[in-house]
Amino acid sequence: MNQPLAYIHPEAKIAENAVVEPFSTIYKNVEIGEGTWIGPNVTIMEGARIGKNCKIYPGAVISAAPQDLKYKGEPSTVQIGDNTVIRECVTINRGTALDKNTTKIGSNCLIMAYVHVAHDCIIGDSVIVANSVQLAGHIEIQDFVFIGGTTAVQQFVKIGAHTMIGGGSLVRKDVPPFIKAAREPLSYAGINSVGLRRRGYTNEKINEIQQIYRILFLNGLNYAAALDKIELDLPPSDERDEIVNFFRSSERGVIRGYTPKDAD
Repeated sequence: MNQPLAYIHPEAKIAENAVVEPFSTIYKNVEIGEGTWIGPNVTIMEGARIGKNCKIYPGAVISAAPQDLKYKGEPSTVQIGDNTVIRECVTINRGTALDKNTTKIGSNCLIMAYVHVAHDCIIGDSVIVANSVQLAGHIEIQDFVFIGGTTAVQQFVKIGAHTMIGGGSLVRKDVPPFIKAAREPLSYAGINSVGLRRRGYTNEKINEIQQIYRILFLNGLNYAAALDKIELDLPPSDERDEIVNFFRSSERGVIRGYTPKDAD
């Protein structure tokens, strides 16, 4: 930790076996866990809480002030879980007192180069965010999500677990769990069956999820009628209830199924 070409504020709390490479700057009120590697030319500002065995690559700026005109300098944080990789030139802004007061990225995540994570975003565990994705403020991304490169996500959007979003997408509405989403406007593009199998879901469980989404997107029912039919016709399960609760709790509205007129 006695790196002569890095600036480390004396009040920063850094594990003894963490590595800070030359020309990085670490402000006060920062905590960095065991085994974490901070590459050269990284800036870690006040309020950063970085877990164990993380890797942060050159040019990243962690816990800068929010780009929000309502922010008045109040103390807030960025929390990054264990084993998460932050690639080159990623920017992660800390939270605001008007919302969660923190921006959070879970464990075992990969945040690729040039991603921006705005204030008060909450990202779950094992999430992959590909190059140049732009996340506006107040977004929630649940576990095991993959977001393709150059995607832009509008503020307050919620993305359900095990979802895969195609590259170059514009995400204006909530994206429910277990699906693939693509096209313009962003639409349902099937079940994320490959991802689910990789995570141990059985064929029977995947078929159950497919049946739920057939009712929601392919039966010609509005969402309220489809959700009632799902609860009436299909037996309770964790996945059924997760999907139903996601739709019923959505505040922005949920993406819809693809129809041929969308291609016009």
